[in-house]
Amino acid sequence: MRVIGTVGLAGSGKGEFATVAEESDVPVVTMGDVIRAACRDRGLDPAEHHGEVARALREENGPTAIAEASLPHVETALETADTVLVDGIRSDVEVEVFEERFGDDFLLVSIEAPFEVRRCRLEARGRDDVDGGEALAERDERELGFGLGEAMDRADVTVDNTGTLEAFRRRVREVLE
Repeated sequence: MRVIGTVGLAGSGKGEFATVAEESDVPVVTMGDVIRAACRDRGLDPAEHHGEVARALREENGPTAIAEASLPHVETALETADTVLVDGIRSDVEVEVFEERFGDDFLLVSIEAPFEVRRCRLEARGRDDVDGGEALAERDERELGFGLGEAMDRADVTVDNTGTLEAFRRRVREVLE
């Protein structure tokens, strides 16, 4: 059994990491899905209220709320797979939830790329929340406020994602193996 968690700022490559995992038949549990479901439960559009609801969940249920709500999905996936990827860990206290539950079977991977590289990637995706980088900077600040920087500092493996897409995908496959 192995649980791999990814951390990184928006546009760093977490989604591409998850895509490579899925192509390798590794189930992916996306912590953002917990937030999107909570948005829908509250009658809110996830595209507009994701950050607001993420903050609210943490305020209402504690800073580990989203990680704890993700654990049953990880455990279900482990019933049929040897490795599961947890996409989108956002804080050091969320890391602790997975470390406590899975111990040495948990591997934390930080995916890193500079601000301008991430901004260009998000603009290329047509993300309307980039607006020249101001909204991205605000998002970075919000996520770093959750403890994302501390989580990235705790990573067992750091993947630099500034090269080619194929080089990144090759590195992801190495980590998955």
